[in-house]
Amino acid sequence: MERKIMFLTFFILMLSFSIGGTFLLGFVMNGQKTDLRDQALLVAKTVSQLPEIKTYISQPNFRDATDHIHPVVEEIRDINKAQYIVVLDMQRRKYSHPNPQEIGQISQSSDLSAAFTEHYYTSIAHGEHGNMMRAFVPIMSNEGQQIGVVVVGYSVLTVLELLQSMQTELLITVVLSLFFSAWGAHTLGLHIKKQMFGLEPHEIAKMYVERTETFNAMHEGIIAIDNELTITIFNERACDILGVHERPSTLIGQKIFQVLPDTRLPEILELDQPIFNRELYINNHSIMSNRIPIQVNGKTVGAVAMFKDRTEVKKLAEELTGVKAFVQALRVQTHEHKNKLHTIAGLLQLGHYEQALTYLTQVKEEHDEITNFLNERIKNENISGLLLSKISYAKEQGIRLDIDRESRFTTFPPNLDHHDFVILFGNLIENAFDALMDVQAEEKIIHVSVDEDDDVLAILVTDNGVGMTDGVKRHIFDNGFSTKAKNYRGIGLYLIKEIIDKGQGNIEVISEENKGTSFLITFYYS
Repeated sequence: MERKIMFLTFFILMLSFSIGGTFLLGFVMNGQKTDLRDQALLVAKTVSQLPEIKTYISQPNFRDATDHIHPVVEEIRDINKAQYIVVLDMQRRKYSHPNPQEIGQISQSSDLSAAFTEHYYTSIAHGEHGNMMRAFVPIMSNEGQQIGVVVVGYSVLTVLELLQSMQTELLITVVLSLFFSAWGAHTLGLHIKKQMFGLEPHEIAKMYVERTETFNAMHEGIIAIDNELTITIFNERACDILGVHERPSTLIGQKIFQVLPDTRLPEILELDQPIFNRELYINNHSIMSNRIPIQVNGKTVGAVAMFKDRTEVKKLAEELTGVKAFVQALRVQTHEHKNKLHTIAGLLQLGHYEQALTYLTQVKEEHDEITNFLNERIKNENISGLLLSKISYAKEQGIRLDIDRESRFTTFPPNLDHHDFVILFGNLIENAFDALMDVQAEEKIIHVSVDEDDDVLAILVTDNGVGMTDGVKRHIFDNGFSTKAKNYRGIGLYLIKEIIDKGQGNIEVISEENKGTSFLITFYYS
């Protein structure tokens, strides 16, 4: 890995040098041309203003004029390091030139014409000495008439010549850059490897793939976020449970509120403590979750939620409350029917046919009355079946279970369904049975009332059992709290409280020791 980092660092460094050097050379070349242009114009203007030039260029004796003009111009050329300085009269005859053989010759340059019309300008031309920056300045007499032209030329360095002129600086820069880049790459490689616990990139990639597939293979949904509320884990099961239709891989890196606006996972970062076995309603799905902060070296760096579809949990809860009650009701009903059949058979054997018919009619009317009432007033077969089973069981236990004949139920409150109400009614009535089990009373009574209107659903369950002390009342909704020393106790009222909270309802408990208990639950439809 260190060799890869060094190679990559060298490659990036060389690429950066190439790109930066190209721009830098372009900038230097343009700067050189600008400086040479200014220098050439300055020298040309200086020469054009010399008195010797103005005096002798107008004389008819050419040889005498060149003897005075040429030495002066050459001295100025040497001082200013120009490639050449040429003085021309209006016939383009040369009065000075670095090459003495050119003196007296007529210039054939094609870009001189504008200079003989009093124009100042520069141009770049390719000659025998390479590219030349040339400045053209007219020579004006004291009377304001043009009497000649001065041409000054400077060599323009090529890219190669420019690099050769800077070879020492370039060599030092490259050597130092390579040295420090090698040292930096080596240090960076060691630091990255330490951060990755000594693992190679392919090993980390393998671990990531295995971790992802492990999470996807789990039956529970798993979601994890960091301190910035960014999703770091979102397995396939979580998508299935919560109805998220995007692929899990596309969710990684998104903010949790963008995917699940009603999530309760960020509150774990604020509480900095776990919450176990809590029912939540997220994205219109009911789940049972465990939410735990993720800590590294004692510092919370994120939070993870592990959850399952509450339908499975509800099935288990129903088994504890409703399904067992149905089985028990069938047993009670079978036993009750046997007793009634024995009574009828005895009356018939004794010849009391009229009494047997009367008894049979009475039994049928009682059964039809309660069945018709439940079918007409309780518009859910799961709840009506549960209540019917509890009535039968109460008779066997010597308890009178009264259901208010004005009761009515048609619609579930928001966020709740028949699973919740089976658990709610089942546990409330079972608690009433327990409260009456050891009571010595002439008549043991449980009263159930369900009152529904457009805005409110009120459920009332009362008994004349043992009641509760104030100390017991304070803890009845705690998970696992029970006054009965039996297994699987202390969960019923806890589940009821969870259901009430999910439905945003209220519960009121009125209890007096040795006189009884009343539970009043209220839900609001709007």
